[in-house]
Amino acid sequence: MNADVRQVADGTYLVHGSNTNWVILTEGDAATLIDTGYPGDRRRLLDSLAAVGSSPEAVVAVLITHAHNDHLGSAEYLRAAHGTPVHLHEAEVPHARREFLHQVSVGRVLRNGWRPGVLPWAVHALRAGGTAHVPVAEPRPFPAAGPLDLPGRPVPVHTPGHTRGHTVFHLPDTGVVVSGDALVSGHPTSRVRGPQLLPDMFHHERARALASLDVLEKLDADVTLPGHGPAHRGPVRQAARRAREHASRGGR
Repeated sequence: MNADVRQVADGTYLVHGSNTNWVILTEGDAATLIDTGYPGDRRRLLDSLAAVGSSPEAVVAVLITHAHNDHLGSAEYLRAAHGTPVHLHEAEVPHARREFLHQVSVGRVLRNGWRPGVLPWAVHALRAGGTAHVPVAEPRPFPAAGPLDLPGRPVPVHTPGHTRGHTVFHLPDTGVVVSGDALVSGHPTSRVRGPQLLPDMFHHERARALASLDVLEKLDADVTLPGHGPAHRGPVRQAARRAREHASRGGR
């Protein structure tokens, strides 16, 4: 199955893989890749680059919102095969090296197996490489504060909670936020549609994930490209508020 590639702004593409998303930013012949999907999404990832007129060789950097397998899946492949640098928040660098793993455990998934959608999602995650060992050998922290000198000029913004070093990427020139798992618009384990936090079992520190919505609320953007679910159009501050309201009602 091919990846579902959607252009959301000039040089900005949201790609729907298998239950997870990544983003491609293009500028001339060069590209920035934000996240890489599951290990099992590699064919979709390569096809999505071709679909926007790019290639693995044209990717000048891989930016990772956080080092869960469904976002980190092909980062080491690109680094090893093409020399592509892989950048994360400094707090997420050891996570990418797999010095530790802040990821929902199989036991916790099984304890939540009674919830709608959890078991089918878990089966898919296993088949797609959700528990594979995919460390990045040489992950790098972001080289500087502020806009990165890369296609799309993404600005890393630290939003801890889902993981310790989770980062969203603000694209001021196009009014876009790439929100990773700090703010999503859907998930196979959620019955909610629209802006929301992921169910509690996925967060390393739920209270910090909730607090990071305050950070998102301050970003000037009208399009949110989440790690899961469709693009959300409308001010990100309103999307963050909706997610907080849902969480306050006990949303899971």
